[in-house]
Amino acid sequence: MPYQTTSAEDFHRSAKKDQFEAPDYYLLDELLSEEHKLVRDSVRSWVKKELSPIIEDCAQKSQFPHHLIPGLAEIGAFGPTIPAEYGGAGLDYISYGLIMQEIERGDSGIRSAASVQGSLVMYPIYAYGSEEQKAHYLPKLASGEYMGCFGLTEPNHGSDPGSMITNIKDMGDHYLLNGSKMWISNAPFADIAIVWAKDEEGIIRGLILEKSMEGYSAPEIHNKWSLRASATGELVFNNVKVPKANLLPGVKGIKGPLGCLNQARYGIAWGALGAAMDCYDTALRYSKERMQFGRPIAGFQLQQKKLAEMLTEITKGQLLVWRLGVLKNENRASPAQISMAKRNSVETALNVAREARQMLGGMGITGEFPIMRHMMNLESVVTYEGTHDIHLLITGLDITGLSAFA
Repeated sequence: MPYQTTSAEDFHRSAKKDQFEAPDYYLLDELLSEEHKLVRDSVRSWVKKELSPIIEDCAQKSQFPHHLIPGLAEIGAFGPTIPAEYGGAGLDYISYGLIMQEIERGDSGIRSAASVQGSLVMYPIYAYGSEEQKAHYLPKLASGEYMGCFGLTEPNHGSDPGSMITNIKDMGDHYLLNGSKMWISNAPFADIAIVWAKDEEGIIRGLILEKSMEGYSAPEIHNKWSLRASATGELVFNNVKVPKANLLPGVKGIKGPLGCLNQARYGIAWGALGAAMDCYDTALRYSKERMQFGRPIAGFQLQQKKLAEMLTEITKGQLLVWRLGVLKNENRASPAQISMAKRNSVETALNVAREARQMLGGMGITGEFPIMRHMMNLESVVTYEGTHDIHLLITGLDITGLSAFA
């Protein structure tokens, strides 16, 4: 494969069995189709078998488990809503959400890799690309033969991507690309990159870059405390010659990358709840087994308060993303509705993780349990694809009609 593989034997497999049971206090399974449940259960089974046993070692060693890429492709995690004619699974948006939920229940960094591949690389090629681009790239991305990344954020332009300085110049038979991007998931091993740059008129355009192009480099960012099992890097463009055939012809302006971000934010809204569900399930199970003062700590009022509040917030989040999925299937979900769900789910997950960590006491900070890893990961999830505050202001703009951005 084009990326450097890491053998599964390189990772220590924990003997502990993944006993996760998903909370469903309001019987939301009754709102799901048989196909939805089949998709979810198959991904859950894969996570328990392939991801859970190795993820703590990956995080501790700060290594992305490349050997999982074929498996992620097999369970339909790469572009699940892309039509089958282009290699995708042709699933609906509730199925897509459930896939992200189950993968992030395992680890946010692995879900990030899948989200980038499907929402930020495959989606723009499908939505904005030429037929030739779709036919060439999408099947390879769906199978994991190619891995991709998405270049929008710059060192000095995060929440204000419209001020980007990365640019292209028309050189007749090609474009000349210069600039850089920062905090890019999958960048160190990506075979292609969807890059957003301004043309000579200041209009944002999307391009497909291949890692073999001269002047294109992707140095890895090290020493992260968060998303340690995810590969993060920069994208640096030094007079990169980009063929004109690699320009995405179907979109101009900031609406191009924002359309991609809406896809990713939708997946995060479901995914973050998966992390919350894992923390809750861990705390519940631990509280029934941990004895203090002669009885399980689950019998004490303050611990029951924590568990009841966790479950309440998770249940509210589940109802929110399910309704959002229905609207998305009907092509009626607005960007502001997606922002609300993303912000709510991540806040819920952060609060649940912190409460769950306290319930486990000192054990909560160890790699014997997933909670501290989730906590650290969520500190990135609350920032990327639009910060917590930016999503609040998107909602504020939508309900007042007045922009707080300028």
